[in-house]
Amino acid sequence: MSERRRIGWPWVVLLLVLALGTGLGGGMLFDRLVLFRFVPPSNIPAEATSGFKLMAEVWNVIGLRYVDREALQPLRLTYGAISGMVDALGDTGHSRFMTPAMVQAEQNAMKGEFEGIGAEVQMKGEQVVIVAPLDDSPAQKAGLRPGDIIFKVNGEDVTGLSISQVIERVMGPAGTSVTLTIVSGVSAEGGDGVAREVVIVRGRITLQNVTWQVIPGTAIAHLRLAAFSQGVTGNLGKALEEIRRGQIKGVILDLRNNSGGLLDEAVSTTSQFLSAGDVLQVKDAQGTITPLAVQLGGVATDIPLVVLINRGTASAAEIMAGALQDAGRAKLVGETTFGTGTVLNTFSLPDGSALLLATQEWLTPSGRVIWHRGIAPDIEVSLPAGIVPLRPRAEQDMTPEQISASGDEPLLRALKLLNP
Repeated sequence: MSERRRIGWPWVVLLLVLALGTGLGGGMLFDRLVLFRFVPPSNIPAEATSGFKLMAEVWNVIGLRYVDREALQPLRLTYGAISGMVDALGDTGHSRFMTPAMVQAEQNAMKGEFEGIGAEVQMKGEQVVIVAPLDDSPAQKAGLRPGDIIFKVNGEDVTGLSISQVIERVMGPAGTSVTLTIVSGVSAEGGDGVAREVVIVRGRITLQNVTWQVIPGTAIAHLRLAAFSQGVTGNLGKALEEIRRGQIKGVILDLRNNSGGLLDEAVSTTSQFLSAGDVLQVKDAQGTITPLAVQLGGVATDIPLVVLINRGTASAAEIMAGALQDAGRAKLVGETTFGTGTVLNTFSLPDGSALLLATQEWLTPSGRVIWHRGIAPDIEVSLPAGIVPLRPRAEQDMTPEQISASGDEPLLRALKLLNP
């Protein structure tokens, strides 16, 4: 099991190949060497034997009778069966099976470097939905927004396909293109339910998790936290030290379109803003609740703070937002967050694949449930249709008048709270 725990981090659309076969940790293993024979291993629980025999019968019928013989790839069938088993848990978009390529891709994402279109996605019902485009990614530049539904990939309708199957169709090397048919539902930002085609050239993406800039004409820092990947706490600490030396009067912490990441980074980054209390509570499968305390020594425990959130704020970003809200440390401005609420443990499998399984649920320090509900803002302000959120790097070349005319209403509202 991995030592690093993820808090329901949505899929990052990266490189993906579905081609290999594997077992299922904890006592389940397909015999891949003999396609038309099934021998239950000795460690299969007695109550599971009949189920395995049923799966073996289906395996044999497909192998003997299916007309498209080229499609009979045993290892791919194995992966499909395991994915279906995990999907049957109903933990859509959270617990999941990963091929070796997907494991490697996620490891790269945690380090902040990967190839693809640069968008986090999750399943909702039978549809794959954009959680958030990454900063400066091909997806963001193409205009993808939180809540957008991927309807077709290169003209193929993907409704009802698993998230792995959709990702497989979206993936490809940097420099190649993919055509997505996107539907912006009425619940999405600026959505009207009208389909549009978007051609995206895949790229190599290096994610800068922490950026900041003094907003022109003010003494307020706009601090952008893009993801909770490995090492983000150190980068945040350095940025906050610079902000304190600059005699800044307040900080707008921007968690919009931040899809989260690692649990330990969520705890340590949130602790930069709190002097006491808890960051979150964790509930296990037996219902036992364990609080995770604030780590002492935060460098920004007293600076005035406002936090920006939206529908693309998920996972570790929701942990941070919920903790700061519960502690009365900051006002939240924007929209209700995505609603990711499970801690995923990694169970590594023999061939390099892995099972990400929700073994714990997280709650805010006051015990609020966030899973499928999200964190509601203190002040609800939506980004107008067609407006792209301001980013710190863009603001350094802007005038105060341009900031005011940007149309980024959540940012402007946060600015008024700190600089009335």
